[in-house]
Amino acid sequence: MPGTNLPTLCLPLLRSSYHSFTKSEKRVASFITERPHDIIHMTISDLAEATKTAEATISRFCRKLGFHGLQSLKIVLASEILSPLETTYQEVQPTDSFETIGIKIFNSISEGLQDTLKVLDFDALQKAVAILDRAHKIDIYGFGISAVIASDIEHRFIRFGIPTKAYSDLHMQLISASILEPEDVVIVISHTGSNTDLLNSVEVAKQSGAQVIAITSHLKSPLTKKADLVLHGMSREVNYSSESMTSRLIHMAIVDLLYMGMIFKNQDKFTNNLNKLRLAIANRKT
Repeated sequence: MPGTNLPTLCLPLLRSSYHSFTKSEKRVASFITERPHDIIHMTISDLAEATKTAEATISRFCRKLGFHGLQSLKIVLASEILSPLETTYQEVQPTDSFETIGIKIFNSISEGLQDTLKVLDFDALQKAVAILDRAHKIDIYGFGISAVIASDIEHRFIRFGIPTKAYSDLHMQLISASILEPEDVVIVISHTGSNTDLLNSVEVAKQSGAQVIAITSHLKSPLTKKADLVLHGMSREVNYSSESMTSRLIHMAIVDLLYMGMIFKNQDKFTNNLNKLRLAIANRKT
């Protein structure tokens, strides 16, 4: 059995850390991801030869992931791929039928949610809810498809009576960040966690004293180093999904957890505000 200080998952960790690897380490990561069953029976020399890397690179790669070496990585990997829940990840192809595309995309979403359930830091989630509950103001930053999630957070969290606003424009983010105070909180959503404009907004928010909660897919991204709390979601993107379809749904699932946590902390206030909201909407109906 692996030591308690070792990672308990291999493939999800590889996927979330991929962008932080060197070129040679990416070859190793891709080989393991694509041929996990073969790795179990390979020596470090075999793997080095197959990936055209040095044995020292393999050892360094394993330690970078938190393993003692290739052997401890293989032990954890074996426990994953021999599980009945482990399925083969397949890329969408241009020749696929719509039914096949649907199966692959839905499997990708399902597997991504299951991966997220395994790696999500629930202690950090609980701390995030406590921070949001104490916030005087909540601002949310996100670009592109992440802006949709930011808007969803604004729409729902305003029901708790906390001033909440989503910003998808860089200049507005910087204006927001510059006038934040220590009692305020920023939620930042980013699939890669490496957008320089978004990181700039986060830096200004930190300088203002606000606390930053990050929701991202990449565990070792620049954003995770700047945030006070990181909620990490695993996504298995398919080809032709430039807008990161699965990560969007996974990030929204994390938001659902935050939302439920806030409801449980503010049940009376939430119910009262929800009744007011429904009454206001009902008065608009003919």
